[in-house]
Amino acid sequence: MKVKKIVIHINELIEQENISLRELGRQADVQISALSPLASGKKQRIDLGHLKRIAEALDINDMNEIISIEDDEEDA
Repeated sequence: MKVKKIVIHINELIEQENISLRELGRQADVQISALSPLASGKKQRIDLGHLKRIAEALDINDMNEIISIEDDEEDA
């Protein structure tokens, strides 16, 4: 069985929007202390309320733009 991991694409999104992580936090009303571990990959759990506010702030309708499930190469 292949091991999967959840990937949260915060860094890609802020790069596309040309904004900082702090600005995303301000726009989405999510504390930087919650966004930073997600952006760095240190945390894979994302609060659904945060997910919704990030989607609203960036005008995203497809959650696949924010999160994806991929093969975990480290466990392969």
